[in-house]
Amino acid sequence: MKHISTIAALGLAALSLLSVTGCGHVETSFPVSGEESTGSPGAAARGVESQGNSAVAPAVARENRDVAENLALGEPDDFENARRGLIAGDSRVVIRRADGRLVWDTWAYEFETGEAPPSVNPSLWRQAKLNNIHGLFKVTERVYQVRGYDLSNMTIIQGDSGWIIVDPLTSKETAAAALKLAQSKLGEADIVAVIVTHSHIDHFGGIEGIISEDDVLSGQVRLIAPAGFVEEATSENILAGIAMGRRASFMYGFALDRGVRGHIGSGLGKEPARGTFSVLTPGEFIDRTPQAMEIDGLRFVFQYTPGSEAPAELTFYLPSLKAYCAAELATHNLHNIYTLRGAKVRDALAWSGYIHEAIEMFGDAEVLFASHHWPTWGNARIVDELEKQRDAYKYIHDQTLRLANAGLTPREIAEELRFPEELRKTLSLRGYYGTLRHNAKAVYQRYFGWYDGNPANLDPLPPPAAAKKYVEFMGGADEVVSKARIAFERGEYRCTATVLNHVVFAAPGHQEARELLARSYDQLAYRSESGPWRDVYLSAALELRGGESGTALDVREASALLRRMPVTRFFDAMAVRLNGPKAEGKDLTVNFVFTDLNRSFMVTVKHSVLNYREAPPSGRADVTLKLTRDFWIRLVTGSAGLKEMIFSGDLDIDGSRLSLLEFFSLMDKPDPNFAIV
Repeated sequence: MKHISTIAALGLAALSLLSVTGCGHVETSFPVSGEESTGSPGAAARGVESQGNSAVAPAVARENRDVAENLALGEPDDFENARRGLIAGDSRVVIRRADGRLVWDTWAYEFETGEAPPSVNPSLWRQAKLNNIHGLFKVTERVYQVRGYDLSNMTIIQGDSGWIIVDPLTSKETAAAALKLAQSKLGEADIVAVIVTHSHIDHFGGIEGIISEDDVLSGQVRLIAPAGFVEEATSENILAGIAMGRRASFMYGFALDRGVRGHIGSGLGKEPARGTFSVLTPGEFIDRTPQAMEIDGLRFVFQYTPGSEAPAELTFYLPSLKAYCAAELATHNLHNIYTLRGAKVRDALAWSGYIHEAIEMFGDAEVLFASHHWPTWGNARIVDELEKQRDAYKYIHDQTLRLANAGLTPREIAEELRFPEELRKTLSLRGYYGTLRHNAKAVYQRYFGWYDGNPANLDPLPPPAAAKKYVEFMGGADEVVSKARIAFERGEYRCTATVLNHVVFAAPGHQEARELLARSYDQLAYRSESGPWRDVYLSAALELRGGESGTALDVREASALLRRMPVTRFFDAMAVRLNGPKAEGKDLTVNFVFTDLNRSFMVTVKHSVLNYREAPPSGRADVTLKLTRDFWIRLVTGSAGLKEMIFSGDLDIDGSRLSLLEFFSLMDKPDPNFAIV
């Protein structure tokens, strides 16, 4: 018989082991700020004031006016293309979960009309208005898109007998709503294939909103993805999920009100959809270029592009339609070589090379569509757009290395690097999502790592200790705040943010410093052209004023994804939770026997390291834990309560319960809302 205290401890320990966040783009279910409100534009604007944001400084207002005067923001082509082919669309799209919780609401952004307010960079304002255009669109013959129902687009291609769906969005709820819209206007049709362009969750998470696992296993629906998709889709954020989820809350402004002093969009789209998500295992993979395939009477030519915007990615061309799907190889903004939520740095040189390859292979295209934003029509425009996207990433790569080889550090390179005028004034290369500054640092990081070569930065003091010394040397916290206030009035917001950050780290309770730092972040946000930069600054200001941004982590929404995650990834997650100092001197062996999978693993803790291997249960183990994979998932997600754990026949413990408790006691339970600012 299972010991009640052991079971309870096991459940609590299991809950701390795993976390799932996401992509592109971002990739999970997010906490909602004010989701039960009416969502009216007026309420959103008033809500921003309640978050305490400061007024727009005259210097920022002037900077934003200069942006408007120096860029061709009135150029109408993008708005015409974003509306071209519109078949249907509701003025307000409201999507809810089965339990009534809000998943998507376009009305939250209805305030984004007219000229840019002083509190928003006018270039970002223009992008936000473009991303507001939503509905079902005809791209070309046989190709349709549902846009503005999620961060990403769902593409529908009409085959000879049914539909081929490309990228089924982030959540089941948004995918189902997008499909329903298409069916209401294009008629009912069987889904014969699904193509997932890459491994970020906004491109596959909604798949069970349109098809089932049985559809794929029976062969009724072909599921096609790039090689490496399964591993990347189920593991990218598992090991670093806690930190990545917390940082994503800043990058996407989860806690910010929607309004002129809050979140207005993410540049790549409006925001990641909330909801439930899943993943299915593809039956066919793209692993080379070119790779031709006939799908329901249409010839596809695939391009395999790993290591570009995602570790596993593909694009494709439809020769008979002269239509090229660029996935996220080329969108209407500068993308991320490094994403602020944290991820492996991408390869700018390879990315540029893939775009060049696409021009060479598919250079006769007459329509270009992607996984975000709106299409481009006309061969000359497509080639021009692709060439500029190609050259932007190569310019960042080449010039960063040129300056690094001249001895400049990452911060110096970011400060000096500028696009040539032709690229700088191209609106589809503006830094609405990625930026020239943080992308240059990413290229440096890929080649040289974190160390900039200056010995002073080889082993610096950690931030709290360094902050105390800085503040002491500058005359104390009050003196620093006094001088920072003068710099703030001069419009030197980067300076004030730098010095006040030291004060807040050295004296977290110094309210005057916290408020002035928050005001500095407000101003930096108001002038930011990047949606994520704006959200990061405003989220920091919110927390400095006592608000909470929360985290992207909600493992309860990940059960469907976790069920398809390789079992070994659970043990990898355990290994990064093991508290090394606490485990010093311990020597433990635990057998995990998954009775429904007929697989057993021996997990050891020795030398303060957790190792595992698949093997029959060892008689030398301290304890053997027999359970089903499904029960383990329910423990991890918290859907199995104490009573169920006590009486479940899916769990059995043989051996030393004290050893099992000791084993789980060595696992850290990290705080997903750890302090950032």
